[in-house]
Amino acid sequence: MNSEEALVLFRQTNALLTGHFELRSKLHSAEFFQCAHVLKYPQHAEALCRALVEKIRTENIELSVDGVISPAMGGIPVGHEVARALGVHHIFAEKQDGALVLRRGFKIEPGSRYVVAEDVVTRGGRVQETMDIVTGNGGIVAAVGVLVDRSGGAASFDAPFFSLIQMNPVTWTAQECPLCRQGVPIEHPGS
Repeated sequence: MNSEEALVLFRQTNALLTGHFELRSKLHSAEFFQCAHVLKYPQHAEALCRALVEKIRTENIELSVDGVISPAMGGIPVGHEVARALGVHHIFAEKQDGALVLRRGFKIEPGSRYVVAEDVVTRGGRVQETMDIVTGNGGIVAAVGVLVDRSGGAASFDAPFFSLIQMNPVTWTAQECPLCRQGVPIEHPGS
């Protein structure tokens, strides 16, 4: 599955929405990726994540990892399917007191190598938080893999970064947003 085929699948499942949205980053946009709509179909989740892993392997031949970690919530199904495709285990970080942490007895052994997997990146804050968990526990981030990079090339990490779909939807601050000025109601579809 290539990027165009993946984008068709997102549109067919209403995982790419149009309207007036406030993103987690607090930026506003006329487009919103609600990956849960495509990932609710196990066959689509498997196909998309397998394609992401194939892309990582094609561009990063030496990929050898011990596990996959993802930020909760949206990254969990992606991380699970990426781990399945790689034949390794999957763990996730979740919010506690406003910060991502490892819970549920999840551990990262010093020297272990991880892929950080996420559904969508706009600025990359949650991916970076997850990477910091890996390195803070003595692990190594071997790669970052996301289904959708909507950063327009702005997201940058200290590890090889791969995405299945690259888009650069226009975003605005709340003060710059033309949709706000037009009085278009803002939606918070959840992420």
